[in-house]
Amino acid sequence: MESEISLIVTVVNKGWGDTALEASMKAGAEGGTILMGRGIGVHEKMKILGICVEPEREVVLSVTYPDKKEAILQEIVSAADLEKPGAGIAFVVPVEKVVGVVHRFNKGFRSG
Repeated sequence: MESEISLIVTVVNKGWGDTALEASMKAGAEGGTILMGRGIGVHEKMKILGICVEPEREVVLSVTYPDKKEAILQEIVSAADLEKPGAGIAFVVPVEKVVGVVHRFNKGFRSG
């Protein structure tokens, strides 16, 4: 059985977190969190003086209901140009339980 709540995780280049978050909210997300991170993929192998540099990333976390996740994901892909190599990645994971949320996630939520 599918969880009632999903987490959309989007990893984008530094400076694109706000774009991804705004796109998710435009498509129905009620908010989100942007975290800073570092990482490297096959398209971002940078070296300065022979030393590998890990590019900075922004990680956007958006918790939503499954009925909105596809629209939110597609809006993020479009706004952040995620079809372009090296632009970032987004994925959806089920959330087993949520606490500390004061809006509609608490209404009728059943945990596993």
